[in-house]
Amino acid sequence: MSVAEDIGPIGGGIGLLDRERTIAKPGFNRWLVPPAALCIHLCIGMAYGFSVFWLPLSQAIGITKPVACAADVGLIGSLFTTTCDWKVADLGWMYTLFFVFLGSSAAIWGGWLERVGPRKAAFVSTLCWCGGLLISALGIYTHQLWMMWVGSGVIGGIGLGLGYISPVSTLVKWFPDRRGMATGMAIMGFGGGAMIGSPLADMLMNTFKTPASVGVWQTFVAMAAIYFVFMMAGTFGYRVPPANWRPEG
Repeated sequence: MSVAEDIGPIGGGIGLLDRERTIAKPGFNRWLVPPAALCIHLCIGMAYGFSVFWLPLSQAIGITKPVACAADVGLIGSLFTTTCDWKVADLGWMYTLFFVFLGSSAAIWGGWLERVGPRKAAFVSTLCWCGGLLISALGIYTHQLWMMWVGSGVIGGIGLGLGYISPVSTLVKWFPDRRGMATGMAIMGFGGGAMIGSPLADMLMNTFKTPASVGVWQTFVAMAAIYFVFMMAGTFGYRVPPANWRPEG
């Protein structure tokens, strides 16, 4: 194999993320795919657990109690203010952005995923989800709510969409005889992400908390690093079945 073929698509070679690199060899154990899918879904499933951040973020300036905004500061003003704390209702818009962009990105790029394969889609999902957390961490540090909306809500939401459909698509291909089980495993991982992520976030916030900080931006950075490791493990653990493959029996 040439160097170009080994490292990427230079000169027409096969890249590390290309679908051709993910086609399983004969004898591959299909039960190795669900753990890879769970690595992705358990990480992005933390979107359901973001409410654990709302109370600390609503006291990001006041630390022990919220610093109320002036009466004339509305939703638009709260996106840019640095002198008062955010309302929980304003933070809650992140949920809306999460799932609007989850559905939109899944619909828009579903066909692209089938062409390029789950590894490339999961890689992009990892960059969006973890990168979104880092942008949000910067938004918290500078007290700019719009950065949180763009970081986790928009960019992270796109990562959610790609990260949600890539495991489902792959599992269904490997388990055509057990489609319900395959879909159930994926949903279990997505729903279980908050069950693991929320206690982890709470533990990290308590660790990073100081008299001058509620510890949320540091928690976002730490979780981005942790999720990056697990999502990359899932990304490179993906395999797709060869053409016309069928399970035994």
